[in-house]
Amino acid sequence: MIEHDGSKEFPELWLGDCDTLEDYGALDESTIQIITASEQAAGQRLDSYAAGVAGLTRSKVQRLIESNDILVNGKAVKPKYAVRAGDEISIFVPAPSETELIAQEIPLDIVYEDADIAVINKPVGMVVHPAAGNPSGTLVNALLFHLKDLSGIGGELRPGIVHRIDKNTSGLIVVAKNDFAHNFLAEQLKTHSVRRTYLALCTGNFKEDSGTVNAPIGRHRTDRKRMAVVPNGREAEGRYAVTHFKVLERFGSMTLLRVELETGRTHQIRVHLSYINHPLVGDDVYGRSKNSLGFIGQALHAAELRLTHPRTGEELIFTADMPETFKNALEKLRKEQK
Repeated sequence: MIEHDGSKEFPELWLGDCDTLEDYGALDESTIQIITASEQAAGQRLDSYAAGVAGLTRSKVQRLIESNDILVNGKAVKPKYAVRAGDEISIFVPAPSETELIAQEIPLDIVYEDADIAVINKPVGMVVHPAAGNPSGTLVNALLFHLKDLSGIGGELRPGIVHRIDKNTSGLIVVAKNDFAHNFLAEQLKTHSVRRTYLALCTGNFKEDSGTVNAPIGRHRTDRKRMAVVPNGREAEGRYAVTHFKVLERFGSMTLLRVELETGRTHQIRVHLSYINHPLVGDDVYGRSKNSLGFIGQALHAAELRLTHPRTGEELIFTADMPETFKNALEKLRKEQK
């Protein structure tokens, strides 16, 4: 078992999963940070200091200060304000403005559908729902065209969406077609009774045949668009996260894993594997080398999904074959082994 021992501060992730909506949505919704200025911060301009601690550009911080979204001790100040030790600085970053949803005739691999749920095999490169930078061409746009009904609990931009997988991760995602099904599935995700299994091609050769990474995950301290393992002493900054893995094949410089999520934190598999120095092949956010196997995105595929049907109570098991690029990469590695 691989446990988080606190020996690492946030690892260097600059070299480049199925998640609950609650976990994942935080990356593109309103956020607020409350920071108490340290002795070392005393005398710095507010705009420079806030940009550094919040992971924002200085121009973005200046606009937030001007719109009173950044306050010092509850009061509006100027960008040039000189920070004092002990100042309480609140930084509110509003959510991006919403865009109007449209139905689009985008091909979908619908693995299963009934009156309550649909299971989709999402391709690599497809964003799950519209957000800043991706107003259309998403899974939601396609769902609106192909499915008659979708639950409304996810909000206007996320109809039917109970959980997500990353843009450049392929595989299975379940969609709720009514609010009853949505609430039922959300509770299963909350209690970890949904079983989500992935195939992952990682860099390096694992010494272990199997193991568990148990390490809390929170937002990266300097890059707020990324996640990281939280060091000991700061557990309150992260959320409990557990990932189980089993080695399926070894290729010397790479290893194929079967990965099962016990929890579903944002980017969990990618962060945990990077943390133990085995980042996913092709992961240009958490990885350490460029992809040389023809992958689009990271080598991660949501291959199996087990859940209880909200209406019948029956256990359902869905599987999805890996994309051709994944298959071809494995065949290339196997030939090189001979």
